[in-house]
Amino acid sequence: MQDRIWTIHLGRHVGERVTLAGWLHRLRRLSGVSFLILRDRTGTAQVVIEDPAILDLLDGCQHETVLCVSGEVVQEAQAPGGVEIRHPAIEIVTPVADPPPIELFRPVVQAQLPTVLDHAAVALRHPRHQAIFRLASAAMDGYRRTLRAEGFTEIQTPKIVVSATESGANVFEIDYFGRPAYLAQSPQFYKQMMVGVFERVFEVGPVFRAEPHATARHVNEYVSLDFEMGFIRDHHDVMAMLTRALGGMIGAIREDAADAAALLKLALPDVPPVIPEIAFSDALDLIWRETGEDARGEPDLAPAHERFLSAWAQREYGSDFLFVTGYPMVKRPFYTHPDPARPAYSNSFDLLFRGLELVTGGQRLHRYADYLAALDARRMTPDSLTGYLEAFRYGMPPHGGCAIGLERWVAQLAGLDNIREATLFPRDLHRLTP
Repeated sequence: MQDRIWTIHLGRHVGERVTLAGWLHRLRRLSGVSFLILRDRTGTAQVVIEDPAILDLLDGCQHETVLCVSGEVVQEAQAPGGVEIRHPAIEIVTPVADPPPIELFRPVVQAQLPTVLDHAAVALRHPRHQAIFRLASAAMDGYRRTLRAEGFTEIQTPKIVVSATESGANVFEIDYFGRPAYLAQSPQFYKQMMVGVFERVFEVGPVFRAEPHATARHVNEYVSLDFEMGFIRDHHDVMAMLTRALGGMIGAIREDAADAAALLKLALPDVPPVIPEIAFSDALDLIWRETGEDARGEPDLAPAHERFLSAWAQREYGSDFLFVTGYPMVKRPFYTHPDPARPAYSNSFDLLFRGLELVTGGQRLHRYADYLAALDARRMTPDSLTGYLEAFRYGMPPHGGCAIGLERWVAQLAGLDNIREATLFPRDLHRLTP
C-alpha cells in the first residue's frame, strides 16, 4: 500500500491508475454492473465492478471488510465527488464474516443512543460520528495554537491527588498503596502553582466528577481545557483571553475541519472581539422583569435562566455568547477573589453559549493571608493543602483562569441532544464499558 492515496484526493488523479485502501462501506449488486463504496478516514469512493470474478471474490464478505483497491480514476458526474474507480483489482486484506451490529452505510445511524454506545468501536466509524470528533480535534488544536501564541506553556498535572480541588463536588476515592487518594476534579491547584513558574500555563486533559447524575449534559469523566494567567488586573483579562481562545478554536475548525462541519450542517458561530456581558444580579432582575419569575436572591442560574439569557443576548447583540459576571461568593470555590466593591460577590464569570453554561472562571486570591482567612471562614483545614499554599506564601501575582469542557462545547456546537454523542467511550452513572 505504499502508493496509496486518500479518497478525498481522487479528483487529482483523473486518467491515472491509483491504489486506495479502506473498508467496504456498501456493495450494490446489480444485473450488469455493481457498485462498491470504499471508505477511508477522509471519505468514500465509488468503485465500478463489471468482472464477475471480483464479485465472486467478495462473496461472503460483509460490510467493514478491509480492502485494497487499485484502478483507473474516471470522471463521472453522477458518482460521489464526480469521479469513480473503474477496471479495479481488489485485494481482501481483512475479511469480515459477520454483519456489523450497526449499519454504517446509512446517512444517519438508525439505532438508539445506548446501542450506539454499546457498540462504539463500530459506531464511531460512521462518517457523521467521525465528523463530531474531528471538530473536537480541530478545536483542541486551535486552543493550543492560540495560547502558545499568547506566551502560554502547556503542562500536564497529576490526576491522582491527596484532596478535593473543588468544594461542593463529589470525588472518586481510590486506594493509593493503603492511603486514601482521589481522582482529580480539575488541575486547579497545580495550574495556579505553575503561574509562579511560567506565569501563563494551559492544560488539555481528563478530569473526574463523581456526581451521581444521569442528565444529557453531564458525564463523570471529560476533557477539560484549562488555562491560568498571572499579572492580571481582574477577571476581565481572563475573559478577554478566553474570547481569543474561542476565536482560535472556531478558526481552526473552519481551517481544518470545514468538511466535517459541512457534513453535520453546522452554523459555526462568530466570536465577537468583545463578548457581551451582564452582571449576575442584573441578569436576575432582567429575568424577573421579562418573565415574571422572581429568582432574585438565588446564588446560581437554573438551566431555564441560561436559555433565557442566551436568547436575550442573541436578540440584543446578535451574539451566541454571553458572559455573566459577579456570581455570589457563596457559590464559588474558596480560592475565588471577591469583588473589592461588593465583597459578597466575586470577580468571576460563566460563559453561556447557545443556552448552556460552557465555561466557569475568574480571578483567584493571590495573598497567603487571604487564603488562610478564606479557609477559616469555610471551616476548612489547611493541613492537606500545604504544598498548594506554599506557592502563595512565597509570592504569587494576581492571577486567574478558566476551564472549557470539550465534550460540552462540541455537543452544543453540533446541536447534539446528549453530551455522550460527543464523548469517546463515555463514563457516567451507569456506563463503565466499552
